[in-house]
Amino acid sequence: MEPVVALEGVCKRYRTGGAVVTALDGVSLRLAAGEMVALVGPSGCGKSTTLNLVSGVDTPDEGEVRVCGVDLRRADEGVLTLLRRRQVGIVFQAFHLVPHLTVEENVALPLALDGRRDGARVAELLERVGLAHRRRHFPGELSGGEQQRVAVARALVHRPRVVVADEPTGNLDSAAGAAVLALLDELRRAEGAALLLATHDGRLAAAAGRVLAMRDGRLLGPSP
Repeated sequence: MEPVVALEGVCKRYRTGGAVVTALDGVSLRLAAGEMVALVGPSGCGKSTTLNLVSGVDTPDEGEVRVCGVDLRRADEGVLTLLRRRQVGIVFQAFHLVPHLTVEENVALPLALDGRRDGARVAELLERVGLAHRRRHFPGELSGGEQQRVAVARALVHRPRVVVADEPTGNLDSAAGAAVLALLDELRRAEGAALLLATHDGRLAAAAGRVLAMRDGRLLGPSP
């Protein structure tokens, strides 16, 4: 069976001033449907860059990235947009909520952009992340932890086949973190989504089927 996510020999470089920084150096990785993989390692090791490539937010300089059968390096922006809108859920570390939309509208946004509505799904997810009572509020009226839970609900609302999440429990207390972890695991088990997470949270890493360590833009293999 073809993996849902496949990276082969991926390299990514950024130019900072007059210097070239290698963010990823020959990374190869495969995820099957229903698998949860956690990337761990120090800040700047390449975890977020890997997530950006899998989500189609960025493109590799070398190598191949395939998600749901789409070659992201060769896909045009229209194909990438549809892939993110229908197949990929993204939890950004900085949340990226739309400030003039309510919590409810932010969660429903991926559906609305695709011309769909599912009020029951939005309500269910807000209940699961403990924010049903805040559905009419705006992001600026929420704490950082509440904004993070909204971002998680938004990433899951369209039942994506692939979820990439950058520190999805980083701003949450133990109870809220456990609720988010349960949501992610349910999506994996019930709907067969592949989850790729970057985390420093030991609880989240312990729940993953595989924990892979990164350093200096390279994938080192299973974490000890």
